[in-house]
Amino acid sequence: MTRLPAIGAAAVLAFGLASPAVAQAPAPAQPMPQVQDPPPPPQLQPPAKPNDDPFGEEVTLTAKSIVFFKGNGTWDNAYETLIDAFKSVYAFLEKQGIKHAGPAMTIYTSADDTGFQFQAAVPIAEEPKDPPKGDIEVGKSPGGRALKFVHRGSYDSMDSTYEAITNYLDEKRLEAQDLFVEEYQTDPVTTPEENLVVNVYVPVK
Repeated sequence: MTRLPAIGAAAVLAFGLASPAVAQAPAPAQPMPQVQDPPPPPQLQPPAKPNDDPFGEEVTLTAKSIVFFKGNGTWDNAYETLIDAFKSVYAFLEKQGIKHAGPAMTIYTSADDTGFQFQAAVPIAEEPKDPPKGDIEVGKSPGGRALKFVHRGSYDSMDSTYEAITNYLDEKRLEAQDLFVEEYQTDPVTTPEENLVVNVYVPVK
């Protein structure tokens, strides 16, 4: 808050003094100076509102055709594992000349305290001319009723987001399905980790 300076309210008037030897006519009365009203305080800007990201918004997911890398990893190296998987998918799509048809996403198909199974997926508008081999496959992303949450910041800080999601589900007495989806509004391969924006979708029963 800006502190306003104090405004003085006293004015000093000077009077001519009569010499004891020479009488002088009294000095004409001088008008009182106009004292201006203090300026109004500046309009303070309201504090910045928190972003309007949805938290628990009910949505309906549309199943999309995807190319995905299927794998598993540990939470200690989760981010690096996912980045490597997306690089493999990107390389396949570039080789096939297939354009992305939506944001990249990670579909977690199972998880426990130490690790997880996942699909690092990219939506596509057309099927590959040459079917992928090995760990890369073609499939469909999840569809149906889900709750949408938004995370901003590093992947490591997502623990607090998921803790808030768990508390939200408990409070609302909602039961989640055995999978969840992270949809990356910022490209996970090229965006600095601290600038990530991720939509988290939790399909519910």
